[in-house]
Amino acid sequence: MKIEFWYEFASTYSYLSAMRIDVAAAEQGVEVIWKPFLLGPIFNSQGWNDSNFNIYPVKGDYMWRDMVRQCQKYGLEFNQPKIFPAHSVTAARLAWLGAKENWCPQFSTKVYEAQFVAGKDISDVQVLGDILTELELSADDYLARTQDPKTKTGLRSQTDEAVAKGMFGAPSFIVGEELFWGDDRLADALAAASF
Repeated sequence: MKIEFWYEFASTYSYLSAMRIDVAAAEQGVEVIWKPFLLGPIFNSQGWNDSNFNIYPVKGDYMWRDMVRQCQKYGLEFNQPKIFPAHSVTAARLAWLGAKENWCPQFSTKVYEAQFVAGKDISDVQVLGDILTELELSADDYLARTQDPKTKTGLRSQTDEAVAKGMFGAPSFIVGEELFWGDDRLADALAAASF
């Protein structure tokens, strides 16, 4: 069976799932389809102009503490980024391109590490270019392709698809027609996909 992994680079809890999903899925014989999308348009449609973790500071404080606990639990490194949420459009466009060519998971995990481990600004094309180069991909070529109308439309359509499937946050997982939301539902989603 397959599981669709819908994630947003600015999402802290998507980092937790991104760093664990491929190994966990392989253990259960489940294929993962990586689906980057943007939460910004979804939040804007709800009247939010920022992450709800910034709009509600008490919730934000809790989330940062929870991230420390969860990363300790899973053995992941974590450093709170200076910029939150990150402007993730270019990174998401690159991941969308990578999904067409089978380098999306490797690229995506490196973007998460750059942001939540190394504290880098993932809106910086130099940061993204360095990741592409590390993966032995042409940074100049792929960064140029992020400005191609086909790429822009492709990511926009994927975000529209997320909305159509009922998504309101990230990470989200789709198994068949069933939606699971949140890193804490990853195990449930994989269990459903392994039947």
